Amino acid sequence: MKKVIALALGALMLSGCTVRVADMTVGSTKNYNLNAAKFEKGQRVTGEDKAPIVIFPLGIPSVKTAMDRAIEKDKCAVGLSDVVVYQLNHAFLFGTFGYRVEGTQIIDKSQAGCETR
Repeated sequence: MKKVIALALGALMLSGCTVRVADMTVGSTKNYNLNAAKFEKGQRVTGEDKAPIVIFPLGIPSVKTAMDRAIEKDKCAVGLSDVVVYQLNHAFLFGTFGYRVEGTQIIDKSQAGCETR
């Protein structure tokens, strides 16, 4: 019985991974004017969308939601540059899975309220 418990705990501890899914030069889920020419680089940000797993998944995470969360960390941001998308799998019967998006904010200074940045 002790061997079964030790094997189960070992499998549980080894059951998580993060996989790099995509690299993009520019990515956005927002509509914006590419000809605005008042863009500047912002901070490096991260957004995640995860769902719990309790024997089976209790939701459906999406890359779009993760990217929206990263972009919306600044009200003047319209997209991300140097984007990396990761798939998160940290579960064995119980845990979480989802997506993480990392990128540098693209700030549009031509938007209302963003001129004085």
